[in-house]
Amino acid sequence: YPSVPVTVSTNRHKVEVEEFSDAVLSCLFHTEKDQNPRIEWKKKAKEVSFVYFNGSFRGPFEGRATIEGATVTLHKVTQEDAGEYRCEISASQDAVSLGETNVTLNVLVPPQTPLCEVPASAVTGSVVQLRCRDQQSVPPATYSWFKDNKPISPPRHANATYLINSHTGILEFKAVAKEDSGRYSCLASNGVGSPKMCVGKHMAIEDVNITVIVGAVVVVFLILVVCGCGGMLLHRNGLLTQGSRGRSNVNYIPPPQEHQDFKHTQSFML
Repeated sequence: YPSVPVTVSTNRHKVEVEEFSDAVLSCLFHTEKDQNPRIEWKKKAKEVSFVYFNGSFRGPFEGRATIEGATVTLHKVTQEDAGEYRCEISASQDAVSLGETNVTLNVLVPPQTPLCEVPASAVTGSVVQLRCRDQQSVPPATYSWFKDNKPISPPRHANATYLINSHTGILEFKAVAKEDSGRYSCLASNGVGSPKMCVGKHMAIEDVNITVIVGAVVVVFLILVVCGCGGMLLHRNGLLTQGSRGRSNVNYIPPPQEHQDFKHTQSFML
């Protein structure tokens, strides 16, 4: 007679539950002869670790999991429990004694209150980015922006003055104008739990102050003039002459000598 292998299956190969709820990992089996097969559960990560072995739960699952038949229930799962699990059935009395099935567990995390970065002020005509992010939500959240509690619609044409990236949470103004002043807030949602919104922050758009710019230019010009005149004065006095460092600034000038004609004043006799 042909040998009948042990058969192992699951009701759900992919299980998705919210964080801190229970996750049921089903494992159904049928054996040829063995009425008391060995049941093992393992978790596949960088290294394979035991979940259920030799009739008891191991490691972090001890005291927070139950088993019925070969189906395991994990209680109050967290992100650390997410991963791929394998149910193995060993029937030593069967001709083909080993069967297995895999179950993937995804632990979903609702969005947290996002962190919103809104500049307090900006100058008209400048490029401004507003940022919104939530790094804890699973799956990753998508973002929408509000101005003065009214939703900002995604731009519908290429010449729009702003861009919204719902995946990165960036609202970018190509050139802000006075009418862009207002209170901005961001909403994060991922289909798990309730969406969360950050506290609104006010952004003021101001015109360029021409008087301040002209005054700054005049001050810089005067500083350059003073530095230039000082350099010329030092150079004229010889303080910047090459080789003058470490020497006296007073040059020695020998006194003039009067030219005297040689006069024969005495005769000598041999």
